[in-house]
Amino acid sequence: MPKLWQKDYDLDALMERFTVGQDYVIDQNLVIADALASMAHAKTIGKIGLLTEAECEDLQKGLREVIVLRQRGEFPIQRSDEDCHTAIENYLVSRYGECGKKIHSGRSRNDQVQVALRLWMRDFSLKLADASLAFARELFQFAKTYEFTPMPGRTHMQIAMPSSVGLWAASYGETVLDEASLLLDLERLFDQSPLGAAASYGVPLPLDRAYTASLLGFSKVQNNVLYAVSSRGLFEGMLLDHCEYLASTISKLAQDLMLFSLPELGYFSLPKELCTGSSIMPQKKNPDGLELARSRAAVVAGDAQTVKMIIRSLPSGYNRDYQDTKPPLFDGTSVTWMLVSIMEKMVGGLIVHPDRLEAGCVASLYATDAVFDEVSKGKPFRDAYREVGLDLESVREPKDKVAVLKNRTSQGTSGNLALKEDFTRVDAMGREIASRGKAIVSAYAGLSGMTDVETVLF
Repeated sequence: MPKLWQKDYDLDALMERFTVGQDYVIDQNLVIADALASMAHAKTIGKIGLLTEAECEDLQKGLREVIVLRQRGEFPIQRSDEDCHTAIENYLVSRYGECGKKIHSGRSRNDQVQVALRLWMRDFSLKLADASLAFARELFQFAKTYEFTPMPGRTHMQIAMPSSVGLWAASYGETVLDEASLLLDLERLFDQSPLGAAASYGVPLPLDRAYTASLLGFSKVQNNVLYAVSSRGLFEGMLLDHCEYLASTISKLAQDLMLFSLPELGYFSLPKELCTGSSIMPQKKNPDGLELARSRAAVVAGDAQTVKMIIRSLPSGYNRDYQDTKPPLFDGTSVTWMLVSIMEKMVGGLIVHPDRLEAGCVASLYATDAVFDEVSKGKPFRDAYREVGLDLESVREPKDKVAVLKNRTSQGTSGNLALKEDFTRVDAMGREIASRGKAIVSAYAGLSGMTDVETVLF
């Protein structure tokens, strides 16, 4: 089939491989999103008389066929197609003739790619927020189970002050919860339709862009057509930045788990089914998953930086450079999804050893508490600090280490974690995600007449 930009010459084979790259492989991710956007576009150009009612129905039927084929893994995209957009149009022409040739009226591949990516990123940000909520809930449940299990608190990796497993786990839970909230904010940014911008400057047709946007479940149109196209790469970079925040938190958690599960400390044991072995040492259960979590966080950071470096000096309007933002987008998001999934399993399978944790709470851990015992009796802090510091041998382990934790009553401390508020926030965000997702699913079902499109968009 001819290329969408077909000329009166054949493209050099090497140039074709160079310009197409891996787009025709990567674009399997966008087939369904592009088919949905094409359904909406067909209705829009049909509304202004560029398609007959019969032609519009044929296109809707053909695009539903594309979705079903993709769901079955049976929609091929050849290098000669360049991308899914050409492959879909070629399919429509081969199946439904002339109306397939009309589907591109009023749009460019620029806004066509943009809207497919926007749909995908909107859905992904919601799904990643939802997965992050599940991960946060697992951390909070772990914190609740071990709320008053004593644990040495550390600064500079040295013994510092009394802490608890609950405080440690809830700190990560609240971090992940905030990052899920950022993803929800980002989804609001993605919730605007670029379709109708064409090649950055619109077209001389009375396209009802708001109508198109509503068909796809967008809350609004991305107004300025030049910005709509030029925001490609910008929004991808934002999504990958948010993925990087989440991956960075997971990397830190992985480092903690490796440290705390060392035989010399033995605070935790990792779930054995998530550990690998050695090819030479039969006794080994290696934390390879945690080590790879650290390195994969760096991969996500690299993907985010790649996108931002590509777009940093581009002039306004469409530039082919944008094509190279696709591989890091799909790589970084895929890696982040796997990181969240595997770490939720890791936390859910952790085995806690309270005896080893309590044994780690040595006398020096309570030196600051000794200072505040004196402060509570009226002694100036600096005097108490100096006296305890000059006589550390006098500091003793308390008989009741749990009581020491419960004595910390300020909000967010070991004796007052306020986990109920954390769970309430998780539930509220979960309802918000479900509501937004339901609206998107409803829009897709109304547009396509299919009820299972959302299950395979990501």
